Amino acid sequence: MRHAHIYLIIGVLLATGLFAAPAQAAPVLCEKWGSTSIQSGRYVVMNNVWGADTAQCIDVNQSGGFTVTQSAHSKPTNGAPASYPAIYAGCHYATCTTGSNLPMQASASAFGSLRTSVSMTYPSSGTWDAAYDIWFDPTPRTDGQNTGAEIMIWLNRQGSIQPVGSQVGTVNLAGGSWQVWFGNIGWNVISYVRTSPTSSLDFTINTFYADAISRGYAQRSWYLTSVQAGFEPWVGGAGLAVNSFSFGTGGGGTDTTAPSTPGTPTASGTTSTSTTLRWGASTDTGGSGLAGYDILRTAGDVVQRVGSSTTTSFTDTGLSPATTYRYQVQARDGAGNLSPASAAVTVTTLSGGGNGGACTATATTQTAWNNGYVIQPVTVTNGSAARTSWTVTFPLPSGHTITGIWNASYTVSGGTVTVRNLAHNGNLGPNGTVSFGYQASRPNGNTQVPTGYTCA
Repeated sequence: MRHAHIYLIIGVLLATGLFAAPAQAAPVLCEKWGSTSIQSGRYVVMNNVWGADTAQCIDVNQSGGFTVTQSAHSKPTNGAPASYPAIYAGCHYATCTTGSNLPMQASASAFGSLRTSVSMTYPSSGTWDAAYDIWFDPTPRTDGQNTGAEIMIWLNRQGSIQPVGSQVGTVNLAGGSWQVWFGNIGWNVISYVRTSPTSSLDFTINTFYADAISRGYAQRSWYLTSVQAGFEPWVGGAGLAVNSFSFGTGGGGTDTTAPSTPGTPTASGTTSTSTTLRWGASTDTGGSGLAGYDILRTAGDVVQRVGSSTTTSFTDTGLSPATTYRYQVQARDGAGNLSPASAAVTVTTLSGGGNGGACTATATTQTAWNNGYVIQPVTVTNGSAARTSWTVTFPLPSGHTITGIWNASYTVSGGTVTVRNLAHNGNLGPNGTVSFGYQASRPNGNTQVPTGYTCA
């Protein structure tokens, strides 16, 4: 959305030595790229006027925030914002804060304890959003553009603006209801827009990241690189303020008690492509309340969060016939604390078809660069009979690696990629269509992209 151009510029400045590490002082920042570290380097505050040449100043609060004191922006609301003044912890274009322990792989045991909080003040005028911006990369990157997932969490917005892409669902997380938006601009942008605006938020990073993983937009193997909180103004913006910000293990939250372990799931109604799970309810004594359950599915050595439920049942679809799966359930409370995983149930799907006729898959290369590409859309077109699942396979050229996929799940074996539908998009009527996309890296200078897509 906003970062591609500024990241390129900052990368050049860093490489040439013209952009120095943030200074300790500077209580008021008016420079376009001005930034300063606070609390002995624990956080960095940046002015970050990346999308406009109009004036903007921020008054830095050394105790952990800033106020936009001047903002002369007036940009069309159907395009990118003027800036992203923000406070952050972690690594942002070769400037890493002290003590954040980032980058950190999302599969690390400490990742589940990472917590952040923010308190904000909003003016009644202008057009803006108030948003966290949380970055993930397939590698432990400390500089350059992240190419995994950008999680945006909109606490509030004013004016006719919307996130990148389109709305794909709603979800209850961190004590609130959120619209879920998805788009891809060379990396996955997953935005959570609160349906009832709030001026403060306190949550674990995994609360939203686990949801993005369950939708196929992010991966547990990726690395968290930075956690940022601030504002995107299109028009005006003076008076926007971050009053306080925290990031770390435990953060500023009061509920650190995980829910109890869910009961062992049972399976019923198993077909060649689906099964229904039920389990005993968890209880939560931490005060934030039980928010729902995450369903874990193991196939071979691959463990996936395949969905979530606010009840004690879940139907998993798009399975392969005559295949054995293991299921476990984790409870999640309103503060993002996760329970231990339940005991497992083993399910073997029935043999036989159920696919409902032939289907085809066609792929379009959206964009390609020297060492990577984005394929979107890959359109699956059904035959004359309805189906409850679909699978697309294609050979991955030597040296290529898939770094992200959306609207589907995938596995790689022996150079062959197998893509399967998610729970929400397996059902196709006669001649119906559905699409997914993915991003991949390739050896520098290699111009190949995959071909030979087969649908079953």
